[in-house]
Amino acid sequence: MTAGDARATYRRIAPFYDFLDGPFERGRYAQLRGGLFAGLEGRVLDAGVGTGRNIPHYPAHADVIGIDLSAAMLARARRRRDALGRDAPLAAMDVLGTGFADASFDAVVASFLFCVIGAGQQQAALAELGRIVRPGGEIRLLDYSLSKRPVRRFVMGLWAPWVRWAYGAGFDRETHRHVEPAGLVLAENRFLIDDILRYVVARRPPG
Repeated sequence: MTAGDARATYRRIAPFYDFLDGPFERGRYAQLRGGLFAGLEGRVLDAGVGTGRNIPHYPAHADVIGIDLSAAMLARARRRRDALGRDAPLAAMDVLGTGFADASFDAVVASFLFCVIGAGQQQAALAELGRIVRPGGEIRLLDYSLSKRPVRRFVMGLWAPWVRWAYGAGFDRETHRHVEPAGLVLAENRFLIDDILRYVVARRPPG
């Protein structure tokens, strides 16, 4: 999916995004978001901030910046930020080329971002995040993986056309496989819920 396609998709879905995602947010995602930011401090990037679901979990002692490709999603994130009284800059940027200087951040968090990045762009996106995080800094990812259990895999296959149409997303990105080819260290790779919600920590090599 091109950047233009992504913008069009999220312009269409943005007014309904939180409603459609609500059951999953309450049942799965909300309990995981705090852990994504646990222990982080300094300058932190929330890559693919979407409608701002991570904002309530931003650490009090960190300066968090949120970016997203979609202006329509950012508009909703800004409303959520303002309602929460948080001071977090939000900007329209493409994760494939952010424009930030090298080593601009102490850490990067991306929740459900890489499932909307095509398989052929995974390595490039990881390399860009690796460029802008400091040496030794972490990139924490939360995303879907396609289950290996037959029944669950079948059900996810039934959902896949809808997910692709509505969000431009897929369950089969296998982002963890692109970490080391992107020049990063795979520090952690485990499932948080069943074998479908995967938590990955990549680290920029020190020095």
